Amino acid sequence: MTRQKVILIDPKGGAMRTWYVTFEVSKRGTSKRRRHPRLTQTFETEVEAKRFARDKLDEGLIVFAGTINPYRPKQLIPSTDLSSWIESAQQHTECSQP
Repeated sequence: MTRQKVILIDPKGGAMRTWYVTFEVSKRGTSKRRRHPRLTQTFETEVEAKRFARDKLDEGLIVFAGTINPYRPKQLIPSTDLSSWIESAQQHTECSQP
């Protein structure tokens, strides 16, 4: 099965962001309710998303990633699989270097 790179075009011009990384941030305030506030950042490429996710993992944060609709094939990388997803990029890069 070959992978095809799909570039979605934003109506305002330029490539759309097709990947997101969501990470848990520290709790703020005095609410007694248990909360898990999160922030999300979007990226044009999977490589950019993996770099950002690696940085957040290195900070000890809970992180997951995926593709933004209508990008196909839809991908969701849960926090339990994130390390292997990031490593797959490193192995590919190491194999393609002379």
